[in-house]
Amino acid sequence: MRMSKLFFQTLREAPADADILSHQLMLRAGLVRQVGAGIFEYLPMGLRVKKKIEQIMREEMDAIDGQEIVMPVVQPASLWKRTGRWYEIGDDLARLTDRAGRELVLAMTHEEVITELAGGVINSYRQLPVMLYQIQTKFRDEPRPRGGLIRVREFTMKDGYSFHPDIASLDDYYPLVYQAYFNIFGRAGLDVIAVESDTGMMGGTMAHEFMALTEVGEDTLLLCDKCGYKANRQVATFVKQTEDDRAEEAPLPLEEVATPDVDTIAALAGFLKVPESRTAKALFLVATMEEDGEEKEQFVFVVVRGDMELNETKLTNALKARQLRPAQTEEIRAVGAEPGYGSPVGICRDAVLLVVDDLIPDSPNLVAGANRDGWHLRNVNCERDYEPDLVVDVVAAADGHPCPNCRAPLRAVRGVEVGNIFKLGTKYSQAMDATFLDEDGGSTPMVMGCYGIGSGRLIASAIETNFDDNGIVWPITIAPYQLYLVSLATRRTPEVAEAADRIYMQLQEAGVEVLYDDRDERAGVKFNDADLLGIPIRLTIGARGVKSGVAELKLRNGEEIRELPLDDIVKQIQSVEDAETAAVLAKVITESLQ
Repeated sequence: MRMSKLFFQTLREAPADADILSHQLMLRAGLVRQVGAGIFEYLPMGLRVKKKIEQIMREEMDAIDGQEIVMPVVQPASLWKRTGRWYEIGDDLARLTDRAGRELVLAMTHEEVITELAGGVINSYRQLPVMLYQIQTKFRDEPRPRGGLIRVREFTMKDGYSFHPDIASLDDYYPLVYQAYFNIFGRAGLDVIAVESDTGMMGGTMAHEFMALTEVGEDTLLLCDKCGYKANRQVATFVKQTEDDRAEEAPLPLEEVATPDVDTIAALAGFLKVPESRTAKALFLVATMEEDGEEKEQFVFVVVRGDMELNETKLTNALKARQLRPAQTEEIRAVGAEPGYGSPVGICRDAVLLVVDDLIPDSPNLVAGANRDGWHLRNVNCERDYEPDLVVDVVAAADGHPCPNCRAPLRAVRGVEVGNIFKLGTKYSQAMDATFLDEDGGSTPMVMGCYGIGSGRLIASAIETNFDDNGIVWPITIAPYQLYLVSLATRRTPEVAEAADRIYMQLQEAGVEVLYDDRDERAGVKFNDADLLGIPIRLTIGARGVKSGVAELKLRNGEEIRELPLDDIVKQIQSVEDAETAAVLAKVITESLQ
């Protein structure tokens, strides 16, 4: 492609609302443009990257017997009502009505449609297992789109679904997808780790997220450098420790203490000169629960130790709640508690579901609120002073907490989720009556797996981990073009333009993807754009080089400039391409599922 013909525009400065580096560079390099909040259009250069990534996905899915299909974005609401997700998912699910009054959704995921499809085609165990996948548009009405392509409303995903006769078959297939995902990310030049994750709205029995480690990530991951434990903070566990001097501490009598204007844990610990671990933190939430097929709200009073943070995902799962929200002040006072000074001692238990973290019963004589403004209680003891409804792990693991496997300190890092895989089990097949005749002639629900990767998020993550001060540094496997050909021809040196044109044609005929900068621009502009666009190989044709029969070669990921003979240029460039590709593929990780 000649730059003089290319539909693109580079920007020297990114728009002020581009909040992270990948967003800034994609706009500056002319890869995408923003249409609306969380909605982007891909320009020619960006689309080339997207297509290359999606081709890698296809090849790896085909290698594990995946078969590509395409399912509709607009779907009947009746399918989502059959699984219950019409009612479970809130405003993220875009609902609409057609001219005949039929309710429809814009698919944010495709479990319902694919399960109905499988149920209509698969009749016998002899047809199982089977893997179907698509690369398709999805829409999630994200309330706070951010980070360019990191968190958007309209996006493209590769989502795959496998169907099996039993759990054992799914267990055999799941590791194949697990490795295929490492292959995809590695071939795209992206280093990832796989971590245990929450199954969320997808349901199922096991899930893994593939994370690109970057500070712009929205997820916190807990890693153990000693034993290899890896988990998303949503589900990470750790060894909970009580202080040695409290192991045999006898319960002491309750004692009221005045604490004027002390309404935070930090302030309380400082005022009473005690560690935060000797305090109890009260949290007030309202859970949306399902009872007899109907939704109801339940006030939830949670108690965790003062040095711990609540993990809402763990709490949601423990309660089997659809969602949680903070309780309002009037709701808190209605159960006999006081914001900033709350404790479970003396509250109205009939209206409260009292949940206590499992470390609380082993932590005697805590300081807790007195449910009176300006007062706290010393020596509050679980089970003596109040009876919890549920004792369960509901706190978040943090940097330095002991690993649940080996007790070494955990390390907290940030990451962007670029892919996920789930063992769905029979949640959807049972709801959609997707059954098959087993070997005994019985009707059995299919066992399902689900596997997703977001194309745009992968592109953004690749940029977040491959850049320098001058712009993008693309891995050659997903770069929009492999080679950036720069002509330094002027009106006085037509021979340079002739040589560059000739080389351009030779490279194209040899199958090299060439972006030919034939514009009437200064050399500095061309070199700056070459760096900004991040094309892996730059080949420069200048007047002195033409006279000497050489061109200048520079790799985007290096500083060295070397000369190549013009009469052997194609073979030399192909050798460089092969070496760059091999360097990317050499980093592909082979990892067994833990």
